[in-house]
Amino acid sequence: MDSIDESLGEIPLPPYVTAEDVTFAFRAVRVHAAEQQPDGPRCRNDRAPHPCRLHRWGRRVLAERGLTDHDIQTMLAEQETSRP
Repeated sequence: MDSIDESLGEIPLPPYVTAEDVTFAFRAVRVHAAEQQPDGPRCRNDRAPHPCRLHRWGRRVLAERGLTDHDIQTMLAEQETSRP
């Protein structure tokens, strides 16, 4: 983890994961995706070591909702193919 991650810790999960939380979580996973850099994978959005805090939060929220890593990857791939 990055030093900022160590001081801030994890973003807490909502007490009840709603459909709106799932939308925000999916967006966090999509926007805070990995991008290969010379020093290793970095967050495409904030350049923190990947996975960054928001990416991890999004994955945890989606997991709480019962989605597997495979489900998430499938949703991301479907969204990429539907873009103009």
